[in-house]
Amino acid sequence: MPSPVLWRPPPTVYRLPSTAYRPLPMCSELFRIPLQWHGVPIFGFGVLLAAWLALSAWGWRAMARQLGWQAAAKAHLPTILIVAAAIALFIPRYFPSGVPIRGYGVMVLAGSVAGILIAVHRAGRAGVPPDEIMGLTVAMFLAGIVGARLFYVVEYWEERIHKADWQATLKAALSFTEGGLVIYGAFLGAMAAFFWYMRRRRLPALAMADLIAPSMLVGLAFGRVGCLLNGCCYGGETALPWAVTFPHYSGPEHTSPPYADQAASGRFYGFRLSASGGDAAPVIDQVFAGSAADEAGLRAGDQITKINEYSLGSTAAAQELLLAAVEGQHPLQIRTARGTEHALPAIDAPSRSRPVHPTQLYESITAALLAWVLWAFYPFRRRDGAVTALMITLYPIARFLLEAIRIDEPAVFGTGLSISQNISVLLLAVAAGLWLYIRRRGGDSLALPLKPTPPPGEPSSGQVR
Repeated sequence: MPSPVLWRPPPTVYRLPSTAYRPLPMCSELFRIPLQWHGVPIFGFGVLLAAWLALSAWGWRAMARQLGWQAAAKAHLPTILIVAAAIALFIPRYFPSGVPIRGYGVMVLAGSVAGILIAVHRAGRAGVPPDEIMGLTVAMFLAGIVGARLFYVVEYWEERIHKADWQATLKAALSFTEGGLVIYGAFLGAMAAFFWYMRRRRLPALAMADLIAPSMLVGLAFGRVGCLLNGCCYGGETALPWAVTFPHYSGPEHTSPPYADQAASGRFYGFRLSASGGDAAPVIDQVFAGSAADEAGLRAGDQITKINEYSLGSTAAAQELLLAAVEGQHPLQIRTARGTEHALPAIDAPSRSRPVHPTQLYESITAALLAWVLWAFYPFRRRDGAVTALMITLYPIARFLLEAIRIDEPAVFGTGLSISQNISVLLLAVAAGLWLYIRRRGGDSLALPLKPTPPPGEPSSGQVR
């Protein structure tokens, strides 16, 4: 739904320039894996379950040779049973039309793999065994997904998660592959797992944080491409030549978020509701010249009291009616607080949204550049923690500025800033404290100094000192 931005022009009538745009083919769902193929069951009690049990039996047997059957069962049996139950019971019930493969999930996975490979490469030169990196990344990945989704669920509980029954609510809360992973939530979850792993393995926390910092931004760069495919984390309207449009439907029965935002704000009828909040009275703050709304006599500043036969007490109610009108191609009869009636004809639902800033690509490029900066700075660091401090100094600044053109997050806490901007300010304060701590430690000491690159064919491995 529409939400405030950092700056908004005063109410008036706007005329957007007519520019030719070349839409990009975006779709959140790439394809679906059917539950059956030519009558052969894939999920449920089918081929995938048999393959999983066979692979698990092979791995269990291999581990049992080293640790014994009892220890192997204790280590792997819970995982085997949970995955088997998901394949046999959960997936057929909640995905009866097939398992969707989302562009967002694919890009998050690709970013994770790329980040792991980069970290393993540098860890080898620092004398850190690859097993430590793999164990750490698994813990951080899982905790990051949980943190990112939990942050999203809490932030958008009323608007996007809460449904009529608990099963639909649970499905909405767990559908993270469709998007809805908040980066700062992922960061907080991953950091909790990081410090737990450092304490458990007795590894140098600041040195390890420096080592994996570039990988985190590489993962973010891939993840934001997934956001573009999904349509989330979008920007406001623009006439810039590199603006992008999003399709009406980005998946089966799934309206793309920018399209839904514009439809619910009245944009396709030629006006825009104020984004003052879901419980506030619906007020028009923009009317576009030459539009149906303009010809019907609506003006910026009008408070809407009734749409068709429905009396309105909140912006959220108006948004629902406007979205339904676009989807159903219905005419509008709008009554304002001035006592005037305005008839707007039905419109053909546009096939794509209005052009918007590709903020997902802006952040993807920014994250990639910052990852390169951290990677290049790493060999020149003089104290542990410097790379991490640089990351939480530069990224929050970039994110704060980017939020000024994103419109998918409302202002919170009465600050006039989005929740991501508030967290960015807090992270900058943490960065200042970390820089001060590093400086006060004094001396030039590194727990994980880089070793010279070994000749070709010679392995680069070692142990953490």
